[in-house]
Amino acid sequence: MQIYSVREQRLGHLAALFTVINWGTTFIATKILLEGFSPVEILVYRFLFGLIALTLACPRRLRVGNWRRELVFAGAGLTGVCLYYLLENLSLTMTTAANAGVVVSSAPLFTALLALIISRGKERVKANFYVGFLVAMAGICLISYDGAGFTVAVKGDLLAMGGAIAWAFYSMLTRKIASYGYSNVLTTRRIFAYGLIFMIPAACVLDFRWGFERLQQPEYIGMLLYLGIGACAVCFATWNYAVRILGAVPCSAYLYVTPVITVACSALILHEAVNAQSVVGAGLTLMGMALSEWDVLRELFRRKNT
Repeated sequence: MQIYSVREQRLGHLAALFTVINWGTTFIATKILLEGFSPVEILVYRFLFGLIALTLACPRRLRVGNWRRELVFAGAGLTGVCLYYLLENLSLTMTTAANAGVVVSSAPLFTALLALIISRGKERVKANFYVGFLVAMAGICLISYDGAGFTVAVKGDLLAMGGAIAWAFYSMLTRKIASYGYSNVLTTRRIFAYGLIFMIPAACVLDFRWGFERLQQPEYIGMLLYLGIGACAVCFATWNYAVRILGAVPCSAYLYVTPVITVACSALILHEAVNAQSVVGAGLTLMGMALSEWDVLRELFRRKNT
């Protein structure tokens, strides 16, 4: 197992934080695009633009030469690009946005449990991670159910849970890919390519259409470029880098920040009202993330640079 310097670990934490902050702002672009695009159309366009951007950034070919490794790349594309986003979007058609947001936010717990299963108990997660999870989920519930009552929609909630589990598998697969030592840009590009391939059946079933005339509207093309280049190409690359440096489980705790950024953006950009319940929820969520990462961060900043 490769040992990274303190400087590299700090960069890993910054990369994870940068990623989730950007992912927390994507709801604005998606909200605008839903006026003219279906959810599956947005997904195909954003990852296609992301694939093009990564190809332009690094046009050389990634030579894997190993079918087992190709299967790992295919699995990452299936779970992190195709299944995660499709299941999350489908869940929103069957359950409330609040329910979906809370259930999907359980991804760090599934990541920790999956890591424990795969390592056969060797990769243990300390108690503070689980305490942090409970605190963060309490905060996310306060944010998500702000003024809305709790309802149960079994099919929709199970789809959202499927999305969280898919992300846990993606985290494990990207950790495996990181051990290959390939370029981060090239591995992210390959994952996107497989993800788009797996989206083809879903696009056919969900009545996908290209509708290029919509790209003539500056607002739409701007939002798609932001999602494709910023939230996909750049942020998936930075997230995969963070997983390589920190590991899947420590990285997953940063996902708690996403709903907090969403609340902040709704207030600052969309000028939506934010009440005391949301503020308390945001505070609990950040506290939960800090608790989950406490041992890692304390040790990191206590050591000298190497």
